[in-house]
Amino acid sequence: MRVLLGAFGDPGHAFPVIALGAELAARGHEVGIETWERWRAPCADAGLTFFAAPEYQVFPTRERPLKPYEAAARAALVTREVVRELAPDVVVSDILTPAPALAAELEDVPAATVVPHVYPDMAPGFPPFSIGARLPRTRVGAALWRASGRAVEVGLEYGRREYNDCRARLGLGPLPWVHTGLSRSLTMVATLPQLEYPRTWPGWCKVVGPLLWEPGGPLVEPVAGSDPVVLVAPSTSQDPSGKLVRAALDGLADEPVRVIAIGDPARASSSPPANAVVVPWMSYARTMPRCDLVLTHGGHGTLARALVSGCPVVVVPAGGDMAENAARVDWAGVGVRLAPRFCTPAGIRLAVRRALRTPALRERAVELAAWSFAHPGPEAAADRLERWAATVR
Repeated sequence: MRVLLGAFGDPGHAFPVIALGAELAARGHEVGIETWERWRAPCADAGLTFFAAPEYQVFPTRERPLKPYEAAARAALVTREVVRELAPDVVVSDILTPAPALAAELEDVPAATVVPHVYPDMAPGFPPFSIGARLPRTRVGAALWRASGRAVEVGLEYGRREYNDCRARLGLGPLPWVHTGLSRSLTMVATLPQLEYPRTWPGWCKVVGPLLWEPGGPLVEPVAGSDPVVLVAPSTSQDPSGKLVRAALDGLADEPVRVIAIGDPARASSSPPANAVVVPWMSYARTMPRCDLVLTHGGHGTLARALVSGCPVVVVPAGGDMAENAARVDWAGVGVRLAPRFCTPAGIRLAVRRALRTPALRERAVELAAWSFAHPGPEAAADRLERWAATVR
């Protein structure tokens, strides 16, 4: 079949879609992908036909005020020309990228969604998504969250109205549901099922496992020795100043561990301690399986890579869905979460000690790695997409 993929250009959204595209191309399908220009070369290397996505300014400024979803409506018209050129049988859109789904609907092409993190539509009695609260343990707790859900519904309804305004600009009718980025035909959730709270899933939604891909990089070895290896894997978008790396290097300098950190060696520390290696880039796929613990802000891609490598984690959430991921880590028993206010040398040191001294965390992470090895996410997603496409083409 012929497939068009669309993804927001941030690595956390682009990489899972590229992983799916590479698997589909390996199966002999013709795959086009529309994402940011920075990923043109690796997409071509994966056998995908590349289309540069419009990179409009999304958020309003004083000089350039934008109406709701104005950028999405404009991008949809550009993507519509890509749909006409490629003539795909189906379109698959990242949850954060509405243009491909809108363009597909304009051209009467079935569209599916990839969610590159845990499922955002929380069931009644669950805490609101992304605030960092765990699943309640009692009926009273569930009842309190259910009552607070009314405030969340107001925000979701506002989002639905904005999206329907965008649809009206394109001549499309309104949608009656919230979470408009989720295809009610097929939505694939690219996370570990062990990170999802027990719930009844809609028939159009399937947890397929992580879709992991990286643009390559070197294997990084720690300094010589036999002490546990702690990999510091920060978010470059949420922590441009390198606060996590500096706190980790200072806090772990005298600990019986060996540290590998990714960051700017010049800014990470005036002089990295003797037990640390700081590099600007590495292959997580090659390096993480050799580590004992991963310290991260909790971006889903980095978190999933650590867990499928059998590494427990310490999560210091910074923004986006990271607080939610930290809560799931705590709930699933695969790591320690540390509040951002404790992102200090002492806080990092105590959290790392606790994680390394709790064998159950490592045991649980190894279980998740074994599950992932037996259920590869790209294969599961491609299987699901092929079966769905056969029913809608």
